[in-house]
Amino acid sequence: MAALAPPVAAIRVAVRRALTDLAEPGPVLVACSGGADSLALAAATAFVAPRMGRAAGLVTVDHGLQDGSAERAAAVAAWARKAGLDPVEVVRVEVAGRPGGPEAAAREARYAALTGVAVRHRAAALLIGHTRDDQAETVLLALARGAGPRGLSGMPFRRDLAGVPLLRPLLEVAREQTRDACAALGLRPWVDPHNTDPSYARARVRADVLPALVGALGPGVLDNLARTARLLAADNAVLDELAAVALAGVRHPDGGLAVPGLAELAPAVRGRVLHAWARELGAPPAALGHRHVTALEALVTTWHGQGPVSLPGGVRVCRRTDRLTVAATR
Repeated sequence: MAALAPPVAAIRVAVRRALTDLAEPGPVLVACSGGADSLALAAATAFVAPRMGRAAGLVTVDHGLQDGSAERAAAVAAWARKAGLDPVEVVRVEVAGRPGGPEAAAREARYAALTGVAVRHRAAALLIGHTRDDQAETVLLALARGAGPRGLSGMPFRRDLAGVPLLRPLLEVAREQTRDACAALGLRPWVDPHNTDPSYARARVRADVLPALVGALGPGVLDNLARTARLLAADNAVLDELAAVALAGVRHPDGGLAVPGLAELAPAVRGRVLHAWARELGAPPAALGHRHVTALEALVTTWHGQGPVSLPGGVRVCRRTDRLTVAATR
């Protein structure tokens, strides 16, 4: 019997670990574009899941943005059925007309489609093929944007989306390992031209910035960036728990927030409390930024009678004596 290729073994181990901690019943679904990362993940899941007594399926999304996208999605689905994955679905989405840039619009459409299929099949989880290298890129992009600890914590291993656990089993697996795994298994992954398109910031980081960092600091920099994300994610989890308790403690009976209680909070906790409250009021998380939270903090710490703070989503917050509350619409 031929020895199992180390990259194949590493990805199977990562999938097994992810599924071992999964308590929810039902099948797991792999989101697969046909690229090396998601193809290697799908192949590993097709092997591991049945041996753990769990059904595994696949979903591939056709964004319709490139010539031949429908044929490519059909080819991914055909391979998945041969690999024993079931259910297998191809979902066509419309990206045009969605808010944000093309990358953000495609991502929103993709995740909406994926979670829709997962909910319909009552899936225990949706598996995504993001790797250690993707995590390193995410940390660098967040750093360039001036993001705080939440942004620098990168992509979480688990995130609940529309009630579906979204898992990223490969966050400690190198991108090169997924390519080597595909080669060892005789799989021919698709190469997305968007991944090398310099008009995208992530593609520029991938092609230029990361290789320069590796050349200057050594290959360990990728692991270190990913480790930074893990450490910050652990710190963020504690701060979020403290903020949830603090938010409950400063709520005013009228639905606003008590200013004296907010003023006593540590700045790191107070900012999270205000951020969470703003989301409760209807401010879209993707549009809610540092400047909005800073303006809300000014109503607490440096208030001198200034007017309402405008938040994304048409929400306006003002200070009335000793509390923050929603301002009347104009």
